[in-house]
Amino acid sequence: MYFAIIGEDVPDSLPLRLAVRPAHLQRLEQLNAEGRLLLAGPFPVMHNGELLANYSGSLIVADFASLEACQEWANADPYLSAGVYAQITIKPFKRVLP
Repeated sequence: MYFAIIGEDVPDSLPLRLAVRPAHLQRLEQLNAEGRLLLAGPFPVMHNGELLANYSGSLIVADFASLEACQEWANADPYLSAGVYAQITIKPFKRVLP
């Protein structure tokens, strides 16, 4: 089943993000190699219609055997352990299109 993992960043998270991004991406690449990753990416911050060089969080949608398995995976995310994410929310996700 697909689950959406929504990570909410702490303020001014960019320096922390950059420091642990390779480890974060490595885990996503593993999910992708296993055919379990539907999509992943950050939420850019906008101000007055302009994209800023910062992010407010991330979205990962991936296939996990259970909510507990997804929670375990999300809790081990380098962005969480390094303090990039203030919190993570997990919700079941039903893919409709495409």
